[in-house]
Amino acid sequence: MTSSRARHTSAVDVAGLAATLRAGTDAEVRFDPGSRGAYSTDGSNYRQVPIGVVIPRTVEAGAHVVEVCARFGAPLVSRGGGTSLAGQTTNAAVVIDWSKYCHALLDVDPEARTCVVEPGIVLDVLNRRLSDHALQFGPKPSTHSHCTLGGMIGNNSCGGSAQAYGKTVDNVRRLEVLTYDGLRMWVGPTSRAERARIDAEGGRRAEIYDGLERLVTEYLADIRRGFPKIPRRVSGYNLDSLLPENGFDVAKALVGSEGTLVTVLRAELDLVPVPPFESLLVLGYDDICRAADDVPRLLQHCAPTQLEALDGRMAQLMREERAYLDSLDALPEADSWLLVQFSGDSQEDVDEQAHALLDALGRKERDSSVAFSDNPAREQEMLRAREAGLGVTARPPDDRETWEGWEDSAVSPDRLGDYLRDLKGLFEEFDYDHPSLYGHFGQGCVHTRIPFGLKTAQGVADFRRFLERAADLVAAHGGSLSGEHGDGQARGELLTRMFGERLVTAFGGLKALFDPGNRMNPGKVVDPNPVDGQLRLGPAWRPTTSDTHFGYPEDEHSFTRAVLRCVGIGNCRTHQGGVMCPSYRATKEEEHSTRGRARLLFEMLDGHPDSAVGDGWRSTEVRDALDLCLACKGCKSDCPTGVDMATYKAEFLAHHYAGRPRPAAHYSMGWLPVWARMAQVAPGLFNSVLHAPGLARVGKRLAGVDGARSAPLFAGESFVQWWRARGVGQPDPADPATVVLWPDTFSSFFHPSVAISAVRILEDAGFRVAVPEAPVCCGLTWISTGQLTVAKRVLHHTLGVLRPYLEAGTPIIGLEPSCTAVFRSDAPELLPADQDVRRLAGQVRTFAEQLVQHAPAGWQPPPLARQAVVQTHCHQHAIMKFDADRELMRRAHLDAEVLDEGCCGLAGNFGFERGHHEISLAVGELGVLPAVRAAAPDSLLLADGFSCRTQIEQGGTGRRALHLAEVLALALDGTLPSEEPERLAQRPAAPSPTARWAATSAAAVLTAAAGLSAVRQLRRW
Repeated sequence: MTSSRARHTSAVDVAGLAATLRAGTDAEVRFDPGSRGAYSTDGSNYRQVPIGVVIPRTVEAGAHVVEVCARFGAPLVSRGGGTSLAGQTTNAAVVIDWSKYCHALLDVDPEARTCVVEPGIVLDVLNRRLSDHALQFGPKPSTHSHCTLGGMIGNNSCGGSAQAYGKTVDNVRRLEVLTYDGLRMWVGPTSRAERARIDAEGGRRAEIYDGLERLVTEYLADIRRGFPKIPRRVSGYNLDSLLPENGFDVAKALVGSEGTLVTVLRAELDLVPVPPFESLLVLGYDDICRAADDVPRLLQHCAPTQLEALDGRMAQLMREERAYLDSLDALPEADSWLLVQFSGDSQEDVDEQAHALLDALGRKERDSSVAFSDNPAREQEMLRAREAGLGVTARPPDDRETWEGWEDSAVSPDRLGDYLRDLKGLFEEFDYDHPSLYGHFGQGCVHTRIPFGLKTAQGVADFRRFLERAADLVAAHGGSLSGEHGDGQARGELLTRMFGERLVTAFGGLKALFDPGNRMNPGKVVDPNPVDGQLRLGPAWRPTTSDTHFGYPEDEHSFTRAVLRCVGIGNCRTHQGGVMCPSYRATKEEEHSTRGRARLLFEMLDGHPDSAVGDGWRSTEVRDALDLCLACKGCKSDCPTGVDMATYKAEFLAHHYAGRPRPAAHYSMGWLPVWARMAQVAPGLFNSVLHAPGLARVGKRLAGVDGARSAPLFAGESFVQWWRARGVGQPDPADPATVVLWPDTFSSFFHPSVAISAVRILEDAGFRVAVPEAPVCCGLTWISTGQLTVAKRVLHHTLGVLRPYLEAGTPIIGLEPSCTAVFRSDAPELLPADQDVRRLAGQVRTFAEQLVQHAPAGWQPPPLARQAVVQTHCHQHAIMKFDADRELMRRAHLDAEVLDEGCCGLAGNFGFERGHHEISLAVGELGVLPAVRAAAPDSLLLADGFSCRTQIEQGGTGRRALHLAEVLALALDGTLPSEEPERLAQRPAAPSPTARWAATSAAAVLTAAAGLSAVRQLRRW
């Protein structure tokens, strides 16, 4: 079979094209292997390495890119959020990514309820910008936080709100489009007068319109009879929009054409009012088919804003994955559910709509199978379970892999129950066990992911046979192959089974009018590539395998399978809320998103002959993409499929630098625990050296530290020194009141007041505190820099020191979230067979967890009665969660505003490394730093993470943050002042100029001592 790349790119002068684009367009032009690898697939089963990637800075530049590509005969594909599930945005073509720069809201007319946008604007961003007008764009797919309007227009996107507002095509008024051969025009409904004017002008536009009229005339009866009269027909081109009774609307005819006909440059959209009041009624059923049977009856009695469904299989997966449990708790008792949302102008109105439906159904609000809410927060909790469908079903915990391919078929709601029974029968025939069934049941659209065997010849053959049978099945029910996600490559070959040969021939005629050379997203919809061609996996996929440092216990101990967790959902491209992905938010670069990095790691595995990335673990493309990964672990919790890029980065760095020199920062910051212990010989002198004029600048350069960063100051007395001087004996590990306070590097050598305060609070709560006096470390800095052999050696030493406590089951209390997260997550993966590591993971607790869940009955934290702004450390957000901290602050009467502004941007060593300072501050300025500046002067600032406190202090906020333990200790003394206290932190001041100059003469001696101390420390560890 001739490959798509060979068919469409063999005659393209790629070098000349790239050079011309760079010289003649205002765009970022990227034909390098890394960029091509990052764009080699989307959210689908398909993979095609692009010729190159072009990111225009303006719409005009994008139009010029099209012109240059046409001059060279290069195929084109437009891309927005890149979440297409049918393969629309993967092609052996030049990819134009509109999302980075072309995202303007150009005009809003509140009276007419319209707006004009550029193609790269994200739906949620658009709706936020429209919020002052109380208007919104109606359709809302589950990817609303990162899908672009250009992509929505290309795919004719829908979402749950299409129940009330229709599909994207129903909300597009006009489009500005550009054909491959250079015709640029605004299109929309065409009156007779407009048609006459176009004819009179002549030229290419008149030729197209004349061709459209002839096409409609020739296939008039076929179009009127052949398009299913159902709410969710997304398959095929919208030839019905060209019917005379539909206004000969060329804009609507182009919606859903998936970039195969024109390039969309701008769009005029219809808007709808934001409903001021909403309520949600959830109805439980015995099974999903019976729920589907009841949909027509519901629609007879109400006109809901949304009518969604999810089944017991999805709920089971959520429980097994321990995901969205709050959402499940809000649902009534049942095996399947219909979620019916109402909107209106008053609370009474929406409540009455819900109760009227209940009366019509013969149900009561108090029934165990009914849940009703007119509380917006609770409604979102319930709907979140439905929105989570794709992520939850993509990687079931039973180790099966599920795939798209038949994920959005649609029928009339009247036939939905029968269709689902037949579809389940087809699952059984092919032995596809337990696919979840959910979706937009009010419009007959069914979502599912199926465990196709896409790695074997037999599995792929079954995949193809199933799709053919399923296409015949949905056509027999009068339905559509696609009710939301479009045709692309996944369904293009099957269109004749739904529309018949004549209408598919008409689609080809439309394609020939706009794109006679077949250069616009070739191989999709018309003259499509086979449904089983260009697969991302397939029977010929042979990835390389190698031994790894981490165990990947949740991925069958396979790094390859871990990388495959990314299915392209794209939540890492969100713009606000949560933690993932800070580097993407700062750069808007696909390559610096979690998904882009996962794609490059997939290419690195070298499973295909045309892999875009070579050299395996030595790949510079992968190294460069991972360089801006902050290792914040936000993706581990925020990615719906649990991609853990921080772990993959550490693994890659370990192999990439094996047997050869590393960056200087790996030796300076990666070995920070050693240098910190050494500094305790003379901390004041070390601080002077680190801040001495000239010497500090040279030292930073040699250490790989960015010159704009100030080195953190060592404390004059470490926590362990304070503990020893205290002279309190170590308690019995077997004593139930004994807890071990973990002396992490940051709380011991930089901010000992944190650990000292924790001792006071724990003792006040009745615990007996033990502190390891032998050198111990969690290995965090070695893990984050990929020095995993050293990290394992350090962990083994630490386990030996902790063994008496591990054997006794003594709780181990962590104060620094990143270190605590190592014991909970990284250490068990690094040493999966070590029983002591498993014990440690089970015994380590956060400071708040110990006090909230295990303090003696009757103990209460000292009251604070203050307001506070709280920044959650990314590792805590991802691994330990923040519930216990919220409860502890509540009990302490702390009025806490917990920020949802993402990562602070420092992220351990990341923000200190040379070349990262600008990105580090850019991440901080996206949310955390402005929020701190906006905090009331008399409010407390809390941040348990050393990195977060440092970023706040060095980020130009003029504020200093404290650990929760420090604040509670102050409250214990009753000395919490009205202003944030400098004395509280007990942190050293920067050395004076005289001290810094004096320290210069001691630098050589300290350097020699450093080397000797490091060798001795390693021997102890």
